[in-house]
Amino acid sequence: MRILFALLCGLAWALPGLRAQETGPFQTLDLNGFYGSVLLHNTDISHLIEAHPAGLILALNTRHFGEEAWQQYYGYPDTGLSFIYQDMRTGTLGQNIGLYAHYNFYFFKRSTQLRVGQGIAYNTNPYDRVDNNRNNAYGSHLLSSTYLMLQYQRQRLLGRLGVRAGISLVHYSNANIKAPNTSTNTFGLSAGLLYDLGPETLPEFRRWEPVEIREPVRLNLVFRSGINESDVVGSGQFPFYIFSAYADKRLGRLSALQLGADVFFSNFLKELIRFQAAAFPELAVDPDTDYKRVGLFVGHELFINKMSVVAQLGYYIYYPFDFEGRVYNRIGIKRYFGPRWFGALTLKSHAAAAEAVELGVGIRL
Repeated sequence: MRILFALLCGLAWALPGLRAQETGPFQTLDLNGFYGSVLLHNTDISHLIEAHPAGLILALNTRHFGEEAWQQYYGYPDTGLSFIYQDMRTGTLGQNIGLYAHYNFYFFKRSTQLRVGQGIAYNTNPYDRVDNNRNNAYGSHLLSSTYLMLQYQRQRLLGRLGVRAGISLVHYSNANIKAPNTSTNTFGLSAGLLYDLGPETLPEFRRWEPVEIREPVRLNLVFRSGINESDVVGSGQFPFYIFSAYADKRLGRLSALQLGADVFFSNFLKELIRFQAAAFPELAVDPDTDYKRVGLFVGHELFINKMSVVAQLGYYIYYPFDFEGRVYNRIGIKRYFGPRWFGALTLKSHAAAAEAVELGVGIRL
């Protein structure tokens, strides 16, 4: 960890001696160190909170000046790729190495930056029944990861070199693809350096004329699938299938409201029902209990170019087997391929308890 930090800091300090590009693309490179604590979001991981994790965040950012109209509506955000190395500072949890795509959103005359990143991380020491049975946070090497950074920054304080400082939150979870999956959230203080790779003179932000969007109510049909496992370690991974239908109404260029229904065929519940019926007779679970569920939901969609962010809140109206309660939520992203077809990557959970990562394909009629 110390060697990696020294090498990257040396790279950052050497960058002012490198020749910057005379024309676009307009890019910046930033390097941030962070130091913090694992939040106790679940008492089941209290034995894992032994020290203060630390790490590095290295990011390449591409600035946008209004090449497309959507950029104006979000204050001309950056897009970029980032890399995170995090030492959890306990042998049980090991280290996490992640690769992310991110957006940078700006506030207060572009002096304050909010970064939202989503990617995949690799954990070096996940749960093992024999060698690492205390790690109930990570059940697999590959983890889904999200991170947030809120930082104040000053650019070009010394030549092309600037500084930045703020706070960060890094989340790791495999979304119950494999048990155990208690997950971790690291909150930390961060500080670092910013180097401008672009030309000396930056273009003006382009202003687009507003375009009014009016659409009738549209019907959406979606099929989602994936694999997951119950919280019983070793119970096995099973496929699930979800059929959804919902109506949406555009409220303008940025938002739409949704109202619809889901039908869930979650095969891991079959095994869980059989397990509880045999192993816990005091629960009085009938082994023939139906594993299917039906829910109604309301949702909101936020459009960002060809991507959108989806958030839905649902309630099971058909719920023969009690699993994590009747209320569920879904959050994720969609990617449109033309005006009708889209793909989706979403996380379904019950409050903070993840159930599944869903891969979906749908059509908007």
